[in-house]
Amino acid sequence: MDERRKDQAVADFKKLSRTISLVENEVKGFEEILQKLKPSASLIIGITGAPGAGKSSLVDGLVEEVVRDGKSVAVLCVDPSSPFSHGAVLGDRIRMSSWYATPGVFIRSMATRGALGGLNHKIIEVCDVLRDASFDYIIIETVGVGQSEVDIAALADITIVLLTPEGGDAIQNMKAGIMEIADIFVVNKSDRPGAEIFYNNLKKMLKAARKGDEPIPVVQTTASQKKGIGDLYGMIATKNSRTDAQNKLALLSEKAWNIIKENKVRNIDRKALVKSLAEEMSKEHFNLYRFAAKYF
Repeated sequence: MDERRKDQAVADFKKLSRTISLVENEVKGFEEILQKLKPSASLIIGITGAPGAGKSSLVDGLVEEVVRDGKSVAVLCVDPSSPFSHGAVLGDRIRMSSWYATPGVFIRSMATRGALGGLNHKIIEVCDVLRDASFDYIIIETVGVGQSEVDIAALADITIVLLTPEGGDAIQNMKAGIMEIADIFVVNKSDRPGAEIFYNNLKKMLKAARKGDEPIPVVQTTASQKKGIGDLYGMIATKNSRTDAQNKLALLSEKAWNIIKENKVRNIDRKALVKSLAEEMSKEHFNLYRFAAKYF
C-alpha cells in the first residue's frame, strides 16, 4: 500500500473510532448516524468461552489468517469494566499491538459497563457501524462470564465456543444453551495432557446429541503456538450457518427486540426511579407490578 492510501486508511479508522464513540456514548445525533447506515455482507464471528481459555490468542491467530488471505477485519474486544473509569480493564489493543498499524485491521476494546450478559449494551449498534465500513469479517471476543454465550449467539453469524482440556467434567455439565448456539467448538490448548481424550469425548457427545443431524464441528487448536488456526479459519470461510432466510429473520428479530427494549428504557431516570419506589414502598398495599406499570 502506498503512503497516500495508507494515510487515507488511518484517517478513515480515526473517523470510524470517533463514530463508534458517538454511538457508544449516545452523543446527541447518534440516532441519525445509525439510521443512515447501509446494509453489508460483513460476517460477524462471535468468540466466547471461560476466562483463561485463550480467546485473545485465538483472535490474534485468526487476524493473522485474515490478513494473509488479503481480507479486512474489525475486532471488538469486550472487556470487564473498571469500577473507577467504567472503561475497559484489559485493553486488548495492547495485547494485539502487532496489528495496530496493519492496513485493513481495526481493533477496539469495549467495556461491559455493567451489562449482565457480558456484552456492551451498545454492541449491536457498534457492529452495524463496523458493517457500514465494509469489513470482510467482524470478530467479537466476549468477556466470558454470565450469559455471554447466549447473548453472542443473538448477534453473531457464526458463534465459536472455546473449551480447554482442563474443563474435565464440563462436557457432562455443559448447558443445553451452549449446545444450541455453538456453530463451531474449539478445543484450545490441545498440547496439554488429556486434550485428545477431551476432544474425542466432546465429538461423541455432540454426535449423540444431534441424532442424525450433522454434528457441530470441533477443531483442535493451540492458539499460543498458532497451531490449528488455519483449519479453523478455513471452516469459518466456508461455513454457511445462518444464511438461510429463516435464521436471518430470527437473528434480525432478536436485534430489533434488543434495540427497541434499549430505547424504551433510555429515558427512565434510575435515581428518580429509586426515589419514587422508596416513597411507594411505604404506602399500604404496595404492589411492585402496579408501580412498574406506570413506566410502560
